Amino acid sequence: MTPTELSHHIANVLRGMQADGILPPDLVLPEEPRVDRPKSRDHGDWATNVAMQLAGRSGLKPRDVAETLVARLAEVPGITSAEIAGPGFVNLRIDASAAGSVVKDIVDAAAAYGTGRKLAGRSINLEFVSANPTGPLHLGHTRWAALGDSIARLLRATGANVVEEYYINDAGAQMDRFGYSVLAAAKGEPTPEGGYPGAYIGELAKAVLAEHPEVATLPADEAMPIAREGGYQIQLAEIKRSLANFNVHFDVWFSERTLHAADPESGRSAIDQALDTLRAQGNVYDENDATWVRTTAFGDDKDRVFVRSNDVPTYFAADAAYYLSKRARGYEELIYLLGADHHGYVGRLKALSAAAGDDPDKNLTVLIGQLVNLNGAKLSKRAGNIVELDDLLEWIGSDALRYWLARFPADSPLSLEGEALRSRTNDNPVFYVQYAHARTASVARNAAVAGVTRAVFEPATLDHPTEEALIARLGQYPDTVTRAAELREPHRIARYLEDLAADFHRWYDNCRVIPLSDGAIEPVHQSRLWLNDATGQVLRNGLELLGVSAPDRM
Repeated sequence: MTPTELSHHIANVLRGMQADGILPPDLVLPEEPRVDRPKSRDHGDWATNVAMQLAGRSGLKPRDVAETLVARLAEVPGITSAEIAGPGFVNLRIDASAAGSVVKDIVDAAAAYGTGRKLAGRSINLEFVSANPTGPLHLGHTRWAALGDSIARLLRATGANVVEEYYINDAGAQMDRFGYSVLAAAKGEPTPEGGYPGAYIGELAKAVLAEHPEVATLPADEAMPIAREGGYQIQLAEIKRSLANFNVHFDVWFSERTLHAADPESGRSAIDQALDTLRAQGNVYDENDATWVRTTAFGDDKDRVFVRSNDVPTYFAADAAYYLSKRARGYEELIYLLGADHHGYVGRLKALSAAAGDDPDKNLTVLIGQLVNLNGAKLSKRAGNIVELDDLLEWIGSDALRYWLARFPADSPLSLEGEALRSRTNDNPVFYVQYAHARTASVARNAAVAGVTRAVFEPATLDHPTEEALIARLGQYPDTVTRAAELREPHRIARYLEDLAADFHRWYDNCRVIPLSDGAIEPVHQSRLWLNDATGQVLRNGLELLGVSAPDRM
C-alpha cells in the first residue's frame, strides 16, 4: 500500500463520514489528504493530520473527528491499526504484505512507475535558455538548461502535454554587430566598436570564408549580410550540439525573424497582428507619434511603447507577438524560465498577458533563476571572459553537472566547487546515487549466478527494519514526482534519490539476497531480489527525470 493508496482510503472514509452526517454537508473535503512518514517509527508507519484540518472548518473537536476516522480506517484491509495521538493526529500501521505489495507494482510497472495523470489535459509551452546566437553557450546558461529540461520531463511524467521551446534572438541590432564582427575578422580588421571579441569569431569567419570567399572582397554593405547569416547558422548549430551533449533537446526552435516577416497574403507581420489584437482589447493608444500599450492598467510600472515614432517596433512588440504566437499555437499555459537579470520582465509579461485578454494566473508562469558560479572553472580560450558549456562538459561531465544544478532550488544563488563535482566518493551526491543503482545491478547479476530468481514473491517476509524503511521510501516516489511537477522543483527528485540511496545502502549492509555458503534459497531471498530490482528501477526512473544516466557498473 503506497502513501497515495492510503490517501485514497482516507478520502473515501471522509466522504462516508460526510454522507452519514458526521461531517457537515457543505464542508469541502480534501481530494488527496496528506500522509506523512512519522519522525519516530514508534508512532506507526504513516500519519495524517486531516482530522485537525477539518475540525476547525466544521466546528467539531479534532479528536472527535479523529475517533470516527480511526474506527473506520481500522476496518480497511491492509491497515493493522489506527490510533489517535496528541490533539488529533492519526497514526497508522500497515500490514507487511500490504506495505510490501508496492515492490511488485514497481517491477511490473517498470519505467511507468511514478508517472501519473494529475496534469493530464494541460497543454504547456516551456521556453528556456534562449541565448543569443552570437556566441557559445556558457556557465550562465547551464542552470536553466538543466532545470528547464528536467521540469519538462516532470510535467510529461505527470500527464501534461509539453513542448520545449528555444527562442532564437536572430533579429535586431545585436545580429548586425555580430555580422560586422565576423566580417572584420574575415578581412583581418580589428573588432568594430561594440562588436563581439573572442577567438570564436575568427573561427566563424574562417568557416564563412570557406563557404563564401567573396566576403573578403565585396563592399561592406554587401558582405555583411553574408557574414552575418553564415556566422549565425554555424553558431546556432554549435549551440544545438552543445545542448545535445548536455542531454537537452528542444522540440521547437522559434526564430524571432518570423515575427517581423510579412505574411505573403495579408502583407502584415505577426507583430502587426499582435498590435491589432491588443487594440481590439482597448489597450492601445497613440501619443507623441508613438504607439503605446496601456500595461499600467494591469499592474505594470509603466506603459510600454509598441512602435517608436520612427515606425520601428520595440523589443516589447516582439515579446507581445511571441506571446500571442504561443497562444495561437494552442498552448494554454506558457512557462518562461528567465535569468536573474530578467526580473523586471515578470510584471511586464503578466501585464501583457492580461492586456491580451488572458488570465495571467492561469495562462502564464514566469520563473526566475539565480546566478551560478563554479569555483575552479577556467575561462574559455575561444570566447575570452566566459566559461563555455563545452569546456564544463569536458571537465566535469554532463551527469555530474546536471545533477548538481538540479539538486538546489532555482531561486537561490548557487556556488559550486568544481573538484567536488568531479569526485568519485560518497560525499558526491551524484556518485552516491549512481553507485546505488550500479550496486542494484551487481546484486541482480550475482543473484542470477547463484540461482536466485523472482519466481516467488512473499512481501510478508520483508520485515527487517531496513526493509520496511526502504519499502516506505519506494512508495513515496509517485507523490514526490507529482509534487515536484506541480511546483516545478526538480531538486525534490534529487533529494529523494539521495534518501532512497541511503536507505538502500543500509538495507544492503543488513539483508542478504544470496544465501550464506550452501544455504537453501528461501522465499525471503527471492522476495529480496524483487526489492533490490524495484529499488534499481526507481533510481533509474528518478535519474531519467534529471537527465542523468544510471550506470550498471562503476
